[in-house]
Formats: sequence, structure tokens, C-alpha cells
Amino acid sequence: MALIVQKYGGTSVGDLDRIKNVAKRIALTREQGHQVAVVVSAMGDSTDHLVELALAAGGDMRNRETDALLATGEQVSAALLALALGRLGVPAISLTGPQAGIMTDGIFGRAKITDIDSSRVKTELNNGKVVIVTGFQGMTESGDITTLGRGGSDTSAVALAVDLKADSCEIYTDVDGVYTADPRVVNEARKIHVIGYDEMLELASQGAKVLHLRSVELAKRYGLTMHVRSSLSFVEGTLVKEVGSMEGGNVVTGIAHNRSLARITVTGFEGGTKGFAELFRRLSAEQVNVDMIVQGATRDGMDIVSFTVNEDDVSKSLEVCESIGQVSASQDVAKVSIVGAGMISRPGVAAEMFSVLSEALIEILMTTTSDISISCLVPHKDVEEAVRLLHKEFGLEG
Repeated sequence: MALIVQKYGGTSVGDLDRIKNVAKRIALTREQGHQVAVVVSAMGDSTDHLVELALAAGGDMRNRETDALLATGEQVSAALLALALGRLGVPAISLTGPQAGIMTDGIFGRAKITDIDSSRVKTELNNGKVVIVTGFQGMTESGDITTLGRGGSDTSAVALAVDLKADSCEIYTDVDGVYTADPRVVNEARKIHVIGYDEMLELASQGAKVLHLRSVELAKRYGLTMHVRSSLSFVEGTLVKEVGSMEGGNVVTGIAHNRSLARITVTGFEGGTKGFAELFRRLSAEQVNVDMIVQGATRDGMDIVSFTVNEDDVSKSLEVCESIGQVSASQDVAKVSIVGAGMISRPGVAAEMFSVLSEALIEILMTTTSDISISCLVPHKDVEEAVRLLHKEFGLEG
């Protein structure tokens, strides 16, 4: 008998019919003799609706009361799923993140899991029940409810699977695996059957929406294999695990893009390296994650720096930067990235990427690289064309 952790995203539990479908899948897994712990997201777009209510009431995204409100979405789907399982004759119990022993730090809206005491979950499993845990949330040492940020239910599932020493962690979504590009943008995108942690980390960090970045980091740290599957079919999905490196494979594994970011430019401040250090120290203190960075000096000797942030961090970034120099923000930008472990030993990949974009008259606004990725900031209107051209250029169509 195996212990399996299954996570179901918002589209998988988007309405009552889909919740009933998930209940049947869980019941089938249990009939095969397995113990099942389940982590669920909120139904469909309910989190977006709760965010709108919080903002309309005067809250913000890093607020204790906002987190208390947003955490209710997962409680609805967890309780409904427990009721649906009960209707099928399967004993089940729903637990909130705090009830499941998920402890976090005190950063509202972007909390990180610090510890898990899964004794309650283990007791219920040993009593023959399916345990349904609300994803995306936990509790501080002082008893406050926190949320883990967008996509945090993936991280909840991996953390729970690690603590339970589960035999498998299955991530169910509305697609049947990880693809070479977003299939909604590239019709010829292919499913990747096995992908290593590092490449999956890079794809996730560059905008691929299939898995939450922090969940992959956690899985890699503990050597946990993740299985990305569709809740709407029974086809095999994508395994995310440690893979051996061999020469001769594809140079590029996948193309990712991100439209949810903005470019911030700060001019007219002095201080050189010390000034840049102070700017990014202040951004870090406000929990702003900075991605691409380009810095230099103007003709009059003043410092200038441009960097990208998530669109949710624009207002906070502007507040910080306005105290340092003249600042502007542009949200009509997007990022396209090529990712592949084969790039490490293959020269000329950047030149190939730049040539493709240049021939299509797509302006490159900023660039950044790592050992296994190259990213370009381009005009928002051109990003989908860039994804399609690069997907074809690097032979990902099969």
C-alpha cells in the first residue's frame, strides 16, 4: 500500500461537477489500496473575486486581514470535496492549513513554510480516511493565518508529501503535463515526458504556469518526484525528477514567456555601486523580487538602472524608487526565454536567438542569461510571435 499525495488546482475543482469528478478519481486511487492525502486550491476564479473584494474594502495584498479572507476560498473546495467523497461512501475529512500543522513565517501574502507537524494528518489517514488539506495557506507561531502567494498550493502539496514521506506526489491541473511551450500559444507544442529539476525550475521562474517555482525548489531539495497530470483524463503526464546529463540531446528543452511583469527605470541618483546596493536593499526589505537588471551612467554622470518586477510589485517598487531618484514604469513589456541544459556546452545559442528576433523586427529591450537559459524583454505585443518563432527555430515541433 502506497501513500499518495494528490494536488488539484482551481480548474480541476472549478465547479461542483468537476469536484465530483475529482472525488471519483480519489475513490479509484483508494480502491487500489492506497492511502490518499489531497491538497486543493480554491474553486476556479474565486481567489480573484476575493482579491477584488479585499481591494475594494481598502486592503492590500500584504495584509493580515486580506490573508484571512483569501484563505476561505480553499476551505470551500476542501469541504465540498469531503462531502462528495462521503456521498461515494469514502470516509474523508477536510483540514485547513493550520489544522494540518502547516506553519509559516509572518510575511502576509507571500509566506514561506517553516515547519509541518503532520501528526493530525497521519492519525486521520491511519483511521482510514482521505485527508483533504487546504493549499496555499498556513499559520504563524502567533496564530495568524497566512497565504503562500499565487500557485502556493503546489508548494503545500510538496511540503506535505515530503513530511509524510509519501511514495508519490501527483499535481493535477487542466493540462496533461509540461509542454515545450504554452499550447495555447504554439499549436505544435509537444509534451515533455520527463524533465529534470533544474530545467523545470528555470521554466517556472521564466513564466511557465504549470508548476509553482517554490514547489520545484522544495522537490529538488528533498529528491521528491513530481507527476504533473490532467484531472480530466487518465493519460500519463510529465515526471519532474533528477535526470542524468547526456550530451547529444536537445539544446533547448522549452520556451517560456511571462506577460505579468513591468520594467522600472530609475535615473538621476548618485552613489555608484553603493547607491545600487542601497536601492536593491530597500526593494528586498519590501519583499520585492527583482529579475532582469541593466545599469549604467548617463552623459551627465548620473546613475541609471532598469529592472523588471512582477506586476503586483509595481506600486511598492515605485514608492521605494521615488525616494532615490526619478522613476518611470512600463507595463507594455513581456519576457520570452529559451531553456535547456544542452546550452551549457553549445556556443552560439544567444546569437541564434537574437537573429530570429531581429529578422522578425522584434525589439530586444533587455537581456539576461544563466547557464541553461537566455531571456529577452520584448514589447508586450510581440511576445507570442517570439515564442512561436523560437519554438520552430530550435526544433521543438517534433
